[in-house]
Amino acid sequence: MSDDSSRFMREALRFAVESAASGNGGPFAAVVVKDGEVVGRGSNGVTGQNDPTAHAEVQAIRDACGNLSTFRLDGCEIYCSSEPCPMCLGAIYWARLDRIYYANDRGVAAEAGFDDAFIYDEIARPIGRRVLPTRHLTVDGADEAFRVWEDLEDRIEY
Repeated sequence: MSDDSSRFMREALRFAVESAASGNGGPFAAVVVKDGEVVGRGSNGVTGQNDPTAHAEVQAIRDACGNLSTFRLDGCEIYCSSEPCPMCLGAIYWARLDRIYYANDRGVAAEAGFDDAFIYDEIARPIGRRVLPTRHLTVDGADEAFRVWEDLEDRIEY
């Protein structure tokens, strides 16, 4: 690990300790880095914000996007105190970050009571066999928003 990578990971881990001590969320934090500079920070704010999506990685992505005035984080890396959960992993891919670094794996998180295994298992199941009942409803015109999007001449692709 390079000195810079070590420095950024230590920053994420320091921030995770602060998050844990604050009582505003879980023991998670992340930093987004571009060209050797931290451009976004986030810590877990699930309980403090009453928002189940306020995970550290999502918060860091939101902060970086705001600071860089963009919705794409090409050229950026994210340093996470723990392996990203499925939701955060999806957000990282959507944001187009170049690389993910994490310190604690999902097993360490599970031992502390943060077990995402059931979500990974659910994603792999056919829709009809998931624990949370999920049904596809066929509705006439359901795809209209997609047709409007496709016809929009000045749309911004993402």
